[in-house]
Amino acid sequence: MPELKASRARQSKPMTRAVQDYTASISYDKRLAEYDIEGSIAHAEMLGRQRIILATAANKIVAGLKQILKEMESGKFKFRSELEDIHLNIESRLGEIIGNDAGMLHTARSRNDQVALDVRMYCKDAVAEISAGITELHKVFVGQAEANITTYMPGFTHTQHAQPVLLAHHLLAYCQMLERDHQRLQQCLERIDVMPLGSGALAGLPYKLDREYVANRLGFSRVSQNSMDAVSDRDFIVELQAVCAILMMHLSRISEELVLWSSDEFGFVSLDDSYTTGSSIMPQKRNPDVAELARGRTGRVYGNLMAILTTLKGLPLSYNRDLQEDKEALFETVDILTSTLEVMAGMLESTTFNKKRMLEMSGRGYILATDVADHLTAKGMPFRQAHEIAGRLVAYATGKRKELSELTLAEYRQLSKSFESDVLKISIKSSIESRQTVGGTAPNQVMSQIKAAKQFQMRASAK
Repeated sequence: MPELKASRARQSKPMTRAVQDYTASISYDKRLAEYDIEGSIAHAEMLGRQRIILATAANKIVAGLKQILKEMESGKFKFRSELEDIHLNIESRLGEIIGNDAGMLHTARSRNDQVALDVRMYCKDAVAEISAGITELHKVFVGQAEANITTYMPGFTHTQHAQPVLLAHHLLAYCQMLERDHQRLQQCLERIDVMPLGSGALAGLPYKLDREYVANRLGFSRVSQNSMDAVSDRDFIVELQAVCAILMMHLSRISEELVLWSSDEFGFVSLDDSYTTGSSIMPQKRNPDVAELARGRTGRVYGNLMAILTTLKGLPLSYNRDLQEDKEALFETVDILTSTLEVMAGMLESTTFNKKRMLEMSGRGYILATDVADHLTAKGMPFRQAHEIAGRLVAYATGKRKELSELTLAEYRQLSKSFESDVLKISIKSSIESRQTVGGTAPNQVMSQIKAAKQFQMRASAK
C-alpha cells in the first residue's frame, strides 16, 4: 500500500514543514485512538455485512485493527506527526499490516463524521467517569454529615454570623449541588448519545449503509437525522463544558470554605498533612494548597467553555477546520475535573472538624437575634416590629458589651413588655431544633436529608 497522507491531489505544491506542524492534531487527538479503532471495527463489520466490501476484506481489516489496538496497549505503536491526525496514523499502520485492503476501510465515511463519532464516544466515557467521581465525593459529604449530626456551627450570610446550624446541614448543602450536577450530566448524555457515522463529509453517502447496526454495536441509542448538522454539531461539547464549569464552581466554593475554615481566624477544620504543603521560608506553615489549586483551576475550566463557544460562534455550515480546536480544551477540562473530584474526596474524608471551636463561635455575633424576634412574633407581635425591637436589643447589648444570653429579663423588658421569661431559654440548641420546616437544620430534618442523599447514591450507582 502506498504511503498514506492527507489527500493533496488538488494541490500542486507540498505543505511546508511549518504548515504540517501547524495543522497537525496527532499530539492530542491520539487520545481518541481507542475510540477511532472501535468505530472503525464497527464500520468495517457493517461494510462487510452490507456487501459494500468483500467479507474477506472486512475480516482482514478488523483483525488488523485489533492488532493495532494491542500495539497501542503495549506501547509499541509509533505515532507519526507527518500523518497529521489519529485517523491517518491508524489507517497507515493498517496498510502496513494488511496491504491494499486497508484502503477499503474509508469507504462510505469521511474524517468529518469519523471524528464526530470519536469525540462523542469520548464524551460518553467522560460523563461516566465524572458521574462516578461525583458519587464518591457525595458519599464523603454524607459520611461527614452523619459523623457531625450533633455538631453546632454558625451559619453565615455575607461571611458574617447569621444563625446557628448543624455542621451536617451545612455539608449536605453541597450534596444538593452535586446531585444537580449529576442530573445535568445525565441530561447532557442524552444529547451526546447520537451516532453521526454515515453522514459522510456533509451530504450523506451513496451506499446502502446500516447505520443502526453501527449505533447498536457502539452503544448509541439513536442515529443523527441530518448529515450537515451531524458533522458540524459541537453543541454537546459546549453543554458538557458548561456542566463541568458549574460543577467546578461548586468544587471551588467547597475549596474556598476549606481555605477559610483552616485559617487560625476560623479554626474550624484541620486538613490532613497529606493535603497541605509547607512554606519555603516559614517553617510553621501548613498551606491549603490543594484547595487553592482547585479554586484556581476553575478559571481554566471557565476559559475552556468560552473557547469552544467562541470557536463555534461564526462557523457556517457544515464542517470547518476550526472544529479541530474542540478537543484540547475538552480534554483539559475533563482531566482537571476528574482529578479535582478525586483529591477533593480524599481531602474532605481526612479533614478533622474542630467541634469545640465551632460551638464556641456559634454563640458569638448575636447569632440568636432572629430567635428573639421569633419569640415576640409568637406572642402576637408583627414580625417587622419584632425585628426592630430585636435590632435595638442587639444595639443595647453591644453597648453593654454583653451577649444576648447574658441579658436579664428586666433588660429585655426595658425594650418590650412582650418579653416573657421563656426568652431566657433561647439557646443554640433550641434555635436549631426549632427549624422544623422541610429542608431545615433541625436534627430530624437533617436525618431526612441524609436518608434522601443515600437514596440518590443508590440510584446513581445503579446507572
